Formats: sequence, C-alpha cells, structure tokens
Amino acid sequence: MEGSVLGGLDDTITALRALRSTGAVFGMCNVDDEFFVLIRPIPGGVDLLLSDAAAALDYDIAADVLDLLRADAPDEDDDEVWPEGNLSILSDIGLPEGELLVIIEEVDLYPDEQLEMIAQRCGFGEQFAGVLEKLDQ
Repeated sequence: MEGSVLGGLDDTITALRALRSTGAVFGMCNVDDEFFVLIRPIPGGVDLLLSDAAAALDYDIAADVLDLLRADAPDEDDDEVWPEGNLSILSDIGLPEGELLVIIEEVDLYPDEQLEMIAQRCGFGEQFAGVLEKLDQ
C-alpha cells in the first residue's frame, strides 16, 4: 500500500481492514503535497481525520472523507485551513488531540513533514523515514 491511496478512500479502508496486526492499524495518506488523511478502521466503522476540509473543493478523496464524516463541504470562497474528523484518532498510541492539532496548524510544513512529525510522536519515525526514502528513489 506504500505510495498511493490505491483507487480511492474505499479501497484504502478495505486494504487497511485486511491487514492483520497485533497493534494499531491506520493509514497515513499525503495527497499531492496539499493535505493529509488519517484512516483508522475501528469495530463497526472507520475513524477519519482530514487535515484541511477546504481540500474537498478540489479533491474527490477529501470530499469522500467529508461525506463519511457527514460534515458539510466548505464554501467555494473559503480559504481557511481547518481539520475535520477525529483529532484524537491516535491518542491511544502517543499523540494527544492537542498535539495533533498543533501539527496540523503548522501550515508552513508540507503534509509529508507533518506526517513525519506524527510518526515520530507515535514512535515509528525511523520506519516512516525509511518508507519515504524508498519512495524518493
């Protein structure tokens, strides 16, 4: 699953559900270096976090996230960055809601840099950096 969100949000959720792990399973999707999506299957559904709800104006995957969250799409003239979804999505593995919000609000960072910060805070920063390195080759 490295490198892409497969065919879309539904495919990604399905692929994550198919993974068998003794620990937490979640996906981190960087979309065109514009925003990111965190996806975490849970019993009976899925937890989602979209780093920039305004991305739904230009990206189908962001609009799909808002649809699953039953959140309203932003207005066309909205240029403010705000997250939508569960900010405590990773709190049980070391990233409290407030810290995740601080990372999202670092608008000078690219999504891959934000995701790297998330990975470091959750304890798998080296592995994440290794994946990014492979993708750059």
